[in-house]
Amino acid sequence: MKFDPKKLNALSVRLHGEQIGVITRLAGDRQLFAFEQDYIDNAQRPTLSLSFKGSTGGLVTSVRPVPRRVPPFFSNLLPEGHLREYLAKRADVNPGREFFLLAVLGADLPGALVIEPLEGETHQADAHHDEGDGGDHADFPPGTALRFSLAGVQLKFSAIMEAPGGLTIPAGGMGGSWIVKLHSARFAAVPENEFAMLELARRAGITVPENRLIRTADIKGLPDEARASGTKALAVRRFDRLAGGEPVHMEDFAQLFGQYPNDKYKPRSYANIAAVLWAEVGEDAVAEFVRRLVFSVVIGNADMHLKNWSLLYPDRRRPVLSPGYDFVATLPYIPNDTLALSFGGSRSLAEITPDQMRSFADKARIPASPLWKIAVETAQKAAAGWKSLEQADLLPKDLRSSIQRQILRVAATVK
Repeated sequence: MKFDPKKLNALSVRLHGEQIGVITRLAGDRQLFAFEQDYIDNAQRPTLSLSFKGSTGGLVTSVRPVPRRVPPFFSNLLPEGHLREYLAKRADVNPGREFFLLAVLGADLPGALVIEPLEGETHQADAHHDEGDGGDHADFPPGTALRFSLAGVQLKFSAIMEAPGGLTIPAGGMGGSWIVKLHSARFAAVPENEFAMLELARRAGITVPENRLIRTADIKGLPDEARASGTKALAVRRFDRLAGGEPVHMEDFAQLFGQYPNDKYKPRSYANIAAVLWAEVGEDAVAEFVRRLVFSVVIGNADMHLKNWSLLYPDRRRPVLSPGYDFVATLPYIPNDTLALSFGGSRSLAEITPDQMRSFADKARIPASPLWKIAVETAQKAAAGWKSLEQADLLPKDLRSSIQRQILRVAATVK
């Protein structure tokens, strides 16, 4: 199928099956998102993002076009890094052309969004070249792209869990209720690491999604280039899908703060996230957030950036904190690394102090009194849970020893 850039200039944005807006490709390769008037006028409209909530609670409808990329909320729906390069290559799309990536990958996005060419469009666009550059049109052979988008860097696929417990990558890559996260060529035993840390998080009182460690060889339909002999993969049930497959809308905090994915490590802090949770979700969500934040320091997880915290909208309007995810002990891989964001004025993974917690609470404008108790309980539960964590035996000895040293060191500072 040929794609003509002069004919695909608009993408329909559908939330829970209803068109709520359009992303339009303007002259000069600028992209503009605008809400439909019916959505604006609907007092009971489903929430797209808190980033569109004004200071008085109304819907922000005045947005500016952005050059080359799509607006930040939509950019964060797309994969990053190796996953973007991989899927863009399979679709024969320039990975930097986000408008066209959304057109190709928008059928299975995080949450309850579907983004597709606007009805009446010819579905023809050149994903490689700007208008007037004289380049050849790109081919999108049917079936060559795994047509789904899961934001993040690690190579992952949307999959269906079969009755006997096996996994199958759906035809076209769409419709799975599980995420399969594959091994890393750079770091040892990342799926095993996350599998163990998810169980340790559960023992520390943190809500995590159902997950399983499986042999990569047992995944049906996985592209040959994504396989590696003798490796394991982590299967995680998608918390943005109900048991029957119905989507639950979600957004991460990079979307909420209007930050592009490359700004997920700045300029916000964990206190900024806590302040939003306090105002929009409630005290219990703040307590759970602090629990996960302390746990991340305890295990040496330096990568809890803005995209690793999310909100769900189970009733389509009001947010709740999503289950915890992406708990990986990263410090053994990158010694002397620091936290992704500032925590009470510190990015240290060596300790947590009462002064640090008070500074965090002051900046978030939340009560400080219950936070230190949460920190102590979380650190103690993590240290105790590690002692009997059979999943730790799946890790290479040096990785296991490094994680243990980190857990015991930080737990000793939180008393």
